[in-house]
Amino acid sequence: QVQLVESGGGLVQAGASLRLSCAASGRTFSRYAMGWFRQAPGKEREFVAAITWSIAGTRYADSVKGRFTISRDNAKNTVYLQMNSLKPEDTNVYYCAADPRELLLFSGSPSVSYWGKGTLVTVSS
Repeated sequence: QVQLVESGGGLVQAGASLRLSCAASGRTFSRYAMGWFRQAPGKEREFVAAITWSIAGTRYADSVKGRFTISRDNAKNTVYLQMNSLKPEDTNVYYCAADPRELLLFSGSPSVSYWGKGTLVTVSS
């Protein structure tokens, strides 16, 4: 029911910033919890950040806390991930996620209902 398309990835130097966008379609988008995960080759997909439909609450992985900010604009059907002070270890494919089960998404479980196809972020040293 929900389709997600990420954009904004690219190649940057360590210390630089990027802003990822996720365009969503579906009438229930505004009531879904949204989040970002990332995955490197040979590694498990890991939780990055999540936000409630009302933007009343957010959660971040410890590895990105203080550097990344998740936000959403329901009028534009878009969720964002502002990434500052990027490090080489942030190099990953970043995936947008959505799920009506707010507690599941905020738990960091990768078993969410909807995924985008991903956008590649590469941070050089």
